[in-house]
Formats: sequence, C-alpha cells, structure tokens
Amino acid sequence: MTVDAPPRTTARRHARTAARKPGPAAWLSRRAGRGLVQVGLALVALVWLTPAAGLFVSSLRSDEDNAASGWWTALSGAGSLSFDSYSALLEDSGIVSAFWNTVAISVPATVTVVVVAALAGYAFAWLEFPGRDWIFLIVVGMLVVPVQVGLLPVAKMFGAVGLFGTIPGVVLFHVAYGLPFAVFLLRNYFAEIPREMLEAARMDGGSEWRIFVQLVLPLGRPAIASLAIFQFLWVWNDMLVALIFSDSGSQPLTVALQSQMRQFGSNIGVLAPGAFLSLIVPVVVFFAFQKHFVQGVMAGSVK
Repeated sequence: MTVDAPPRTTARRHARTAARKPGPAAWLSRRAGRGLVQVGLALVALVWLTPAAGLFVSSLRSDEDNAASGWWTALSGAGSLSFDSYSALLEDSGIVSAFWNTVAISVPATVTVVVVAALAGYAFAWLEFPGRDWIFLIVVGMLVVPVQVGLLPVAKMFGAVGLFGTIPGVVLFHVAYGLPFAVFLLRNYFAEIPREMLEAARMDGGSEWRIFVQLVLPLGRPAIASLAIFQFLWVWNDMLVALIFSDSGSQPLTVALQSQMRQFGSNIGVLAPGAFLSLIVPVVVFFAFQKHFVQGVMAGSVK
C-alpha cells in the first residue's frame, strides 16, 4: 500500500525543481554573457597581436615599400614580400653575436634564479634554523630596492674585480635582483604543501634532499614554471642593465638594436627583422610553457 505525499509537499517539491531549472531568459543571458566575454578576449588578443603582425610584415617588405606606404597595404598584395632582410641580418656578425650573447645571459640568469630560489624557498618554508624569519624578512625587504639604486655601486665593485663589461657580470646582476622576488614567491607556494605529506615522507625514511627533489619540486612545478617565464622575459627584454654592464663584445640584442638605430636612424630593413627576432623568442617560450604558467597563476586561488 503506497501513501501519496500530501498535496502541499508535492507542490513545494515541484516549486523547488522549477526554481533550480533555469528559464529561457536566464539561459539566454548566460549564453550572451559568455559570448560577450569571448568577443572581448578576442578583441584584446587582436589589439596585442596587431603590432607584432605589423612588425613582421614590415620586416618582409623592402625599404622602398616601407617608405612609400604602411605595412597594412601589403595585405592587399601591394608590394612584394621576401626574407631578404633576414638574410642580410644573419650576415651581420654584430647582430648574430648579440643574439647569442642574449641567450648566454638569459638562460644562466633564469636557471640560477630558479634553482637557488627553489632551494631557499624550501628552506624558509620547512626547515628550522636560527634567524630564519629575520632572514626571510630581509629578503622580502629587498623587493622594495629599485634597480637604479644598485647600478653605480655594483658597477664600481664589478670594475674592481674585473666583471664589468662581461657576460658573467650582467648575469650576476640579474640573478641578484631576481632572487628576492623568486624566493618570496616559491617560499609562499611551498608553504601551502600539507605538513602531513612531508611528515609521512620523513617517517618513511626520506631525507630532506629526497623530499625536496621527489616531492616538493613536482608539486611546485606550476609556480617554478611561472617564475622561469617571468625571469626569462625580464632578462631577455632588459636594456638598462645590459646598456650599463656590457661592452661591445658582450652586449645583448636589445643594446645592439639600439646601436643600429643610432647609426642608421629609421632604417626599417635593419630594425624590423632584428626587433621581430628579439620578439619571437619570448613568445615561443611563453606559449611552450603556457599550461604551467596558467596553473601557477591560478594555484593561489584554488588552494
């Protein structure tokens, strides 16, 4: 024998079901809002990509075409496009040397900062040693020191020890000014790892080094990847530090292009391919690590 639910209870149940079920107006509003967000993101991407596209098209045009009309006219077939300017650029020993100098500066400065900051971040987060909190406060306090403050004293010190005007000198300056933020970022990320996980690893006989390599580093991969991208982009695009601490034999691509601009003025045939060459490498690096970068940015909001 079945007992029917009271009419009032059944009515309330149907009312709750109807309230949970979105109506046509709510569905259309949600779909329209999502469409507006996608359109807005597409417009932002278009605005950011247009200068890069214009630079690339200009680098493929001749000096006469660039002087006669804007780069957008090439989209209608006006003028000819070729890679002659890139061939001439790669035959310029100064530009090629500057490109490899940029690689020799950016890669060691990025790797050193990531490795040292990961070790220091783990120590500040999970190891007990005298003065740990005070040392970490000093590291955090170094974040407010502007780069310009250290240019003159560090230049004098590098000159005294023979590092001024060399690639190792530029690398050391970038490492010194990149470490405070890197240590602060990774220490805060490593501190979010559950303590029970580390205690279980210690009870299983794991040493601190093994815990760091096999447990902490894999868990901190998103933050480490984000830090590596930020550090690499900052060093690759830097001109102030390189302009002061490098000479003609160790100058990176940014300084070499600035020298070309002073010598040749508005010679687009030289500047456009060089600028695009300097641009494309950070773009490739960013998209190669895009997945880890997004995970690192979102990690703080989902923990």
